[in-house]
Amino acid sequence: MANYGRHDPTTGLPLRVLDFLKSLDAIVDTAINEKVELVIFAGDAYKDRSPAPTFQREWGRRIIRLSQAGIPTLLLIGNHDISPAMGRANSIQEFDTLQVPFVRVLGSPELLGPTELWDLPAQVIALPWVSRSGLMASRELSAEKPEEIYTNIEENITRLMESYLEQADPSLPVILTAHTSVLGAKYGGERLVMLGADFVVSPSLVKDKRLDYVALGHIHKAQNLNGPGPDPRDKTPYAHPPVIYPGSIERVDFGEAADEKFFVIAEVAKGETCVEWRELIGVRPFIDRRASLQSGENVTKVLKSGLPKAREMEGAIVRLVVEYPRELDTLIDETELHKYTEKAFEFHLVKRPQTEARIRLPNDQAVSSLTPLELLELYWRSAKVEETEALQKLAGEIISENEAGDFPPG
Repeated sequence: MANYGRHDPTTGLPLRVLDFLKSLDAIVDTAINEKVELVIFAGDAYKDRSPAPTFQREWGRRIIRLSQAGIPTLLLIGNHDISPAMGRANSIQEFDTLQVPFVRVLGSPELLGPTELWDLPAQVIALPWVSRSGLMASRELSAEKPEEIYTNIEENITRLMESYLEQADPSLPVILTAHTSVLGAKYGGERLVMLGADFVVSPSLVKDKRLDYVALGHIHKAQNLNGPGPDPRDKTPYAHPPVIYPGSIERVDFGEAADEKFFVIAEVAKGETCVEWRELIGVRPFIDRRASLQSGENVTKVLKSGLPKAREMEGAIVRLVVEYPRELDTLIDETELHKYTEKAFEFHLVKRPQTEARIRLPNDQAVSSLTPLELLELYWRSAKVEETEALQKLAGEIISENEAGDFPPG
């Protein structure tokens, strides 16, 4: 992703792209140096489905290093990798087209045995991103019945998984790699992007005891849905199989400001798997702060106090969200704030002026012409209060009792 910052004068690449490549290099170096037997990438290589050729070149260089080292590598298709239109190639199709040694692109559900895994003593079930439109076309579902779509997806996947597990050799470990959301997983900031268009699978599907390791993509927050995640304070008991979202390899937006980033080394055996979380070092920090102005006094000082010290912002992507009465807008010195944050990689000032909600009366009405109950009803509407009918009834009873003299004066 290249959504923040400048370009590197030497390579011409966006500096944020270099951040991602640095993390990717750390993963590839580890795979080669520690002579791992299999690398699984669980989807979403790029931000969109039509990446720039330069980005494809840089991604390809890293995958080719794994190929040249003779390390089997599986590339699962995610929702950001699928073909942008019918008949067009997906964004990582070139590895299949060129038949790159030791690299396989997984674009459709399948069960891979030792023969398809370069004679590794293991089996892999691949479930790439489920396309809603593709399923609708194949199942002849109408858009007027959206409730049927996800039901059909779940039924199909459940049957498919059961079929693969029945076919699998019970003496060899089984790995599931899927690009999907699992019910109960914790979302990072990308939830806003996926909300309303995301298919969610049942936890029982990925926690099947016949599986020995589950490598998931799609959610950016690192976590183990069946035991302790990367946080050493997490004392959740271990359960088999590990169900792992390693997460994104760099912070994508401010929703991930507090998240550390990882990749996973797993020692997979039948009925027993050991997971080691490896933290990615040097991930660019995101700093997200908020400030509120109550008056026009010392505005710049108040806003600076809402930010870290200048040295703490060095190299970071910083955002300051300011809420303030609209009349104070001209007192916010943006130039001074940008000067104070000059060591930051990038600084974003988000201004949110507040205005008081006012009750507007029809032209032919005046406040003096309305009863207390009528005025109260206008207030409920302007404040968007729920259950106004009950509140209005209670207010009417109170006013009636007061008028009848049931309350002491004053």
